[in-house]
Amino acid sequence: MRKEAEERRNEILDAADELFSQKGFDGTSTNDILKKVGIARGTLYYHFKSKEDVMNALIDRYSVRLISVAQEVAADKSIPVVERMIRVVLSMNVSGGSNQEMMDHIHKPQNALMHQKIQKVIINGVTPILTGIIQEGIETGLFNTPYPYECMEMLVTYANIVLDDDLVEMTNEERASRIQALIFNGERLLGAERGSLMSVMQMFGSEKSK
Repeated sequence: MRKEAEERRNEILDAADELFSQKGFDGTSTNDILKKVGIARGTLYYHFKSKEDVMNALIDRYSVRLISVAQEVAADKSIPVVERMIRVVLSMNVSGGSNQEMMDHIHKPQNALMHQKIQKVIINGVTPILTGIIQEGIETGLFNTPYPYECMEMLVTYANIVLDDDLVEMTNEERASRIQALIFNGERLLGAERGSLMSVMQMFGSEKSK
């Protein structure tokens, strides 16, 4: 029974994810979800209190997958330290496809708490993963800092908040300048050789814009 309930819950989430991608969160009704899954309203409310509850569950599910991928990348010691840092950050990209629809909804003023929830997942989830990579860099002499976690927390928080298009309005030139400053100061926070982290620009797609 427990397995069947879990399967039904995932069916509802899969259907909602597809519908949110096609019609948007506001354009999707609970009836749409019911019809797609082929269940009664009571079954839906057995698993979820509301459509917003479904969205929260999707965020939770996506967050678990996101962190798992980042951990898998970080654990691959065959990849150089700086490249692994880049790949971990890239794995946190929450844009594109149905995830973009979800983020567009989360960025609405009435969904500030949901936006905060995603930020919390990123800051608290990414920081320790990146810290482990920085520790390796310290051991090999690539970095030199007594505060690896704090450094990563500062950098991740800045990137997550200031570079969030919804929170800080800026032109493409201003954004590029902030990214340069982030890398410039990141090298100093980590005690890295000047210019050694410039490849981090790849994570922002800067090479494509040149």
